Amino acid sequence: MRAKIVIDSAIPFIEGLFEPYADVDYLPAEAIDKAAVKDADVLITRTRTKCNKALLDGSNVKLIASATIGTDHVDLSWCDKKGIIVRNAPGCNAGGVMEYVFCALYGVASRRRINLNGKVLGVVGVGNVGKRVVGMARALGFKTLLCDPPRAAEEGGFEFSTLDELLAQSDIITMHVPLDKSTENMVNKKFFKKVKKGAIFINASRGEIVDEEALIEAIPHLGPVIIDTWRNEPNINRELLEKVDIATPHIAGYSYQGKMNATAAVVRSVARFLKIYPLFEFFPADDRPESTAVKLELDGLSQGEIASVLSYNYPIFTDDFLFRLEPEAFEKFREDYNYRREIYVDYR
Repeated sequence: MRAKIVIDSAIPFIEGLFEPYADVDYLPAEAIDKAAVKDADVLITRTRTKCNKALLDGSNVKLIASATIGTDHVDLSWCDKKGIIVRNAPGCNAGGVMEYVFCALYGVASRRRINLNGKVLGVVGVGNVGKRVVGMARALGFKTLLCDPPRAAEEGGFEFSTLDELLAQSDIITMHVPLDKSTENMVNKKFFKKVKKGAIFINASRGEIVDEEALIEAIPHLGPVIIDTWRNEPNINRELLEKVDIATPHIAGYSYQGKMNATAAVVRSVARFLKIYPLFEFFPADDRPESTAVKLELDGLSQGEIASVLSYNYPIFTDDFLFRLEPEAFEKFREDYNYRREIYVDYR
């Protein structure tokens, strides 16, 4: 008997792959409901589908493969009790998010005439994305502070700062933590009271880590604020939208390479689960040769020249402008997004 697979239709590079081996339904996220998954063996999804008892109870789903770095949209405890396997794509978009951070940072520095030379960049959360941000920051000449309590406990604290130390000393704070009980609302009034006056604040991790009312209250005391992830997406806080320097609709990781990585990860997971041997090592064909990574040579470049190269490769203020025109089109913007190329920097 052929397996049945339900796939979020917004996932790229996947159409036609499983049809020789299984019955496949492609559905938009809003149509993936209890009835749609009832007879499915496998669900291939994104963050927009809440995979929990309300969706899955009574279904035949045995594997959830999420084309995302996180799993906060999945009730892992409930799935574990029900014997449902969960797979995701950790690190798939790390390069895209790293690029976003520095395009945004150099973009606002150019607009606000901020000299970034000698600045201290604090990275909160030093996992797959955070490590890439740290590497790029050091290559660009920033001093870096790292805060990651789980890693500090495991590896020893010599490389890491406490959160209080990082907030007091950093000129730029960029958030790259997963969303869980320990990080939800961690960016709150107490957090901002410890932040260095005039510090740049960037959130490209999850919206729920930030108390947005506390952020609005803190904005007069901060430098530029850059927000890609929001609470209650797609119904975002319009007051916050009006007050930040760069606003984008959760597309920091939307690079062409990142999407290829994510789809490869979920296809391989499903192939192994269903024993579809021809797809065990699947990776999407590059149908856009121009999408190959742009190499950025840093030697001798001024801040202005770095900003020019970054903005040429990813004109972030275009995304900001278009999003502000139609914030109610949050999901459409994401679904129709023209995945950008990543910048490659050899900083090892």
